[in-house]
Amino acid sequence: MGLTAETLGLQSIGSLYHNLDYDQLFNHELEKGETRLSSNGTMMVDTGAFTGRSPKDKYVVQQAPSAPRVAWGTINKPVLASVFDDLYQEVTSYLSGRDLYVTDGFCGANPATRKKVRFVTEFAWQSHFCRNMFIRPEADQLTGFAPDFTVYNASNLTDSKWEEHGLNSEVFVLFNIEKNITLIGGTWYGGEMKKGLFTMMNYWLPQQGILPMHCSANIGPEEDVCLFFGLSGTGKTTLSTDTSRRLIGDDEHGWDDDGIFNFEGGCYAKVINLDPESEPEIYQAIRRNALLENVIADEAGNIDYADASKTENTRVSYPIFHIDNHEPALKGGHPSNIIFLTCDAFGVLPPVALLSQEQAMYYFLSGYTAKVAGTERGVTESQATFSACFGEAFLPSPPIVYAKLLGEKIERHNVHAYLINTGWSGGGYGVGERTGIGETRGCINAILNGSIQNVETDVLPIFHLRIPRELPGVDSALLNPRNTWQDPVAYDQAAQKLAAMFVENFEKYGEEQISKAGPEF
Repeated sequence: MGLTAETLGLQSIGSLYHNLDYDQLFNHELEKGETRLSSNGTMMVDTGAFTGRSPKDKYVVQQAPSAPRVAWGTINKPVLASVFDDLYQEVTSYLSGRDLYVTDGFCGANPATRKKVRFVTEFAWQSHFCRNMFIRPEADQLTGFAPDFTVYNASNLTDSKWEEHGLNSEVFVLFNIEKNITLIGGTWYGGEMKKGLFTMMNYWLPQQGILPMHCSANIGPEEDVCLFFGLSGTGKTTLSTDTSRRLIGDDEHGWDDDGIFNFEGGCYAKVINLDPESEPEIYQAIRRNALLENVIADEAGNIDYADASKTENTRVSYPIFHIDNHEPALKGGHPSNIIFLTCDAFGVLPPVALLSQEQAMYYFLSGYTAKVAGTERGVTESQATFSACFGEAFLPSPPIVYAKLLGEKIERHNVHAYLINTGWSGGGYGVGERTGIGETRGCINAILNGSIQNVETDVLPIFHLRIPRELPGVDSALLNPRNTWQDPVAYDQAAQKLAAMFVENFEKYGEEQISKAGPEF
């Protein structure tokens, strides 16, 4: 039996396009003028005014039984069930009678815990995005597909009663945990659908003792798994995409009793300043069936990846099989190594440090990176950014829930943890130089081959981090950040300033034992 208006919760349907393949989507996008074609055959879409998520417009319905598990506040803002019901009526009425694209997929590569998800969208390119990003079921798995969760994306609909509803604006992204529905309106940004499901996995999985993680993962020839945590711009996607290791996934994973598994079936990479020499795998993945967002191209479709005039957040989504050396199962065993990536614009943190279990929990909870001057409007000097668990915007539950799960799994599986700084040395932004990708790769290679565990180390003052004196293939002069500054006193002052930011940020957790693993000033 095919889909009907009733099964979709609608009054009626125009033309219904259900689980179109890539070639069909390609034709729909072009015929309807939704996208442009680049010179190499990749689709390009402009998402309008919204070139990123709209976190101030995200709400969760506050109701039993989910309410006690949710960390209410600026991340998870409560909304009344009556507001959701009102907007559900608006969305379903708006979508009724229209031509719609319905896409079914899995979230989670472990069949025991994966979720069946249905996306109801207005545009072919949105279906294309979902087909790229979620796990594509086989034909027999689509027979009788009954979704566990449904996303209604009415991107052209705005909430005219937003003030009456007590919302931030006419844009809305509403989660109803009990009804297993997300409503999206007023924003075209595809990432709202992707991160919406990540948010829900962050709610469901910890209740089963499974750690959901905002990280990339790869697996080596010896079947050793490595996790890469990091906020946007720290190198998570770039550094996990390695020709010598199979890519499990670039962004969202779970860690259960069997090991690591990807939530997704694709990758969503930033492409600003994309360089085919330093990031060849990502560059080569941008071909037909990939979908570029908000890039600038000339009339012939030649893309200028350095052009940020539309946004710094230019993106591409593509199915993971566009990476030649990917792991088909999207799964691996328990990790041998965990790497926390930070882009420290203050030039204080070392290029690599070995972490104790307590330090791993501290830096995981801190989720530190830094914005550099000029990357955002109004940012005139480097600013510290702390995002708990390297993904606070997607955590429905208190961050300590995830940190304790991480600590338990590190201890149980004897996992090594490291901090890698892909930011500046020899001074902060504007004075020092950013660590080269070759040096960072050298540090990561030493982690992956285990040689870093056999080197002599020093302890970095203030942060109390163990740092190697020497590493194969890495300039030893760079390993102690204090020694890279012309003025060591200026380094100490910068280190104390950054340490104070860490301490102040961590006070809200009230975890005295873990806080002892942090810096002192």
